[in-house]
Amino acid sequence: MNMLIMTTINLRRGMDTQQVVLHMNHGTGDNSYANNSIIQKKVMREAKATVEESIKRLYTIIPIHCFKVADLGCSSGPNALQLVSNVIDIVDTTTSNLNLKPPVFQFFLNDLYGNDFNSIFKSLPKFLESLEEKKGHKLGPCFINATPGTFYRRLFPNDSLHFVHSSFSLHWLSQAPKKVVNKENIHLTSTSPPGMHKAYLEQFQKDFKVFLKLRSQEVVAGGGMVLTLFGRDKTRDIRTVWTIIGTILNDMVLENLIEATKLESFNLPLYDPTIEEAKKVIEKEGSFSLQRLEAVIMGWDANINEGVDENNKLDLNMRAHFITKQHRAALEPLLKAQFGENVMDKLFLRFKTKVVQLMEEKNLEFPTLLVSLTKNA
Repeated sequence: MNMLIMTTINLRRGMDTQQVVLHMNHGTGDNSYANNSIIQKKVMREAKATVEESIKRLYTIIPIHCFKVADLGCSSGPNALQLVSNVIDIVDTTTSNLNLKPPVFQFFLNDLYGNDFNSIFKSLPKFLESLEEKKGHKLGPCFINATPGTFYRRLFPNDSLHFVHSSFSLHWLSQAPKKVVNKENIHLTSTSPPGMHKAYLEQFQKDFKVFLKLRSQEVVAGGGMVLTLFGRDKTRDIRTVWTIIGTILNDMVLENLIEATKLESFNLPLYDPTIEEAKKVIEKEGSFSLQRLEAVIMGWDANINEGVDENNKLDLNMRAHFITKQHRAALEPLLKAQFGENVMDKLFLRFKTKVVQLMEEKNLEFPTLLVSLTKNA
């Protein structure tokens, strides 16, 4: 198997500071994303059948000699190369069934500039060795590129991609809504005024429309996209986790552990759309046909006790510990940049305590939106 690793950088002036700060925890430490991304792995497993469905459909309408795939928001850690492995397996089976020659592969791994791309490429030798043992001579040349930059701007040439994948990334907005008064919270809550909800929805609609329009320029006619992102069931049913963190930060302001002005000026650049909100943007933008749009319900702890013997199940404290580390790995860089590194341990210790209390009262679940699209001719 031939392998070439490349880095493609699209330089632009005025790079947003948020693009440097907004990343998962680097490295392989206790609080790293690499060691705390089981939920993301489970989401990719849930989406694999849809990825397979999309690629098989693609092979029925487009002759493919070099299969070009982009993973947008790839992050780092063990999940970063999972899509590569999944796609190669799916294409191997599909081409064998159709008596076709395996294609050349070209994968583009994309995330913001602050992403830990180094750890991905350090893991490649072992990953490639495993692929060679598994596939042997059946695997053609495979090229892996890093393409840093925001997916709210152009990343690739016109009509250059066959398949685009994005897992747990599109709920991140290009920015938090501007000119909103939200002094005591860091995000929407069930008691936020209608104007706040409208501002966040409009920012999501704007960003998602831009994302679809840009990808429509980069994906070939008939090409596919599979997207997963945080969602919610009801228009005003906001994820409790953001409320928990906002409450903790307010308590820390009262205890003079953080400055009130820092909390007043901070809003998380996140939005969890309903199925109806996502569908409306897709249909209005018009570049893609909707093949699948559904919500997959998952536990905050990724249903970690599923299928486990009763004697080996984790108790509430351990499950809350797991949940806390997952959220810390994803949110700490952004929170640390705003509130300082010295309060992170206190913040997430309090977060764990509140999660335990909530878990005693109810099941903690959230819907993940699973979207499959085909570019219109």
